[in-house]
Amino acid sequence: MTGSEGRRRGLFVTFEGGDGAGKTTQASLLEEWLSDAGRTVVRTREPGGTDVGVLIRDIVLHHRGGVSPRAEALLYAADRAHHVETVVRPALERGDVVIQDRYLDSSVAYQGAGRVLGRDEVRSLSLWAAEGLLPDLTVLLDLDPAVARDRLDADDKPFDRLEAERESFHTRVREEFLALATAEPGRFLVLDATLPAEDLAGAVRARVGALLG
Repeated sequence: MTGSEGRRRGLFVTFEGGDGAGKTTQASLLEEWLSDAGRTVVRTREPGGTDVGVLIRDIVLHHRGGVSPRAEALLYAADRAHHVETVVRPALERGDVVIQDRYLDSSVAYQGAGRVLGRDEVRSLSLWAAEGLLPDLTVLLDLDPAVARDRLDADDKPFDRLEAERESFHTRVREEFLALATAEPGRFLVLDATLPAEDLAGAVRARVGALLG
């Protein structure tokens, strides 16, 4: 445990899952519920939760040319290091609730499994970048990649670099997310992303409420 970790007083909640699983919707609903209850909430995302992160996000998701898998993993780690130091840790030390769309589990799933760089290597890189910081709760919205693709198609927006990958890529990502959840059941809350949004929100609120006491 780092010194910063020892001083942490807030709550760190992350949302994970494939694209189209509904992470943004659930993060918004949780933010609204906590704010109505009088909690100070910091809502953020990776990549792109800082000015530096916005630039990195544009490279990793929208760069027209190719980005090698290892370079991609390093870019995500760079975003994470800056984001944790300048946004997440300060908020937690103030006692705020941090709600974040994607964190290190996405790197393990997308770069470790999707890009086949290896779970342990990518996880170690991410933990180094974040100085060991893990969420108090990770909500995994699990969704079949074929269903996710139908949702993304319905949005009628151009796919980013990761969304455009083949189904086999997204199948590896999903399987890795589920494996991570199995390995750390105390940190993860796995939910069926095909359930109604309010049902999912209720399950998230119950777990967060228990953590807040």
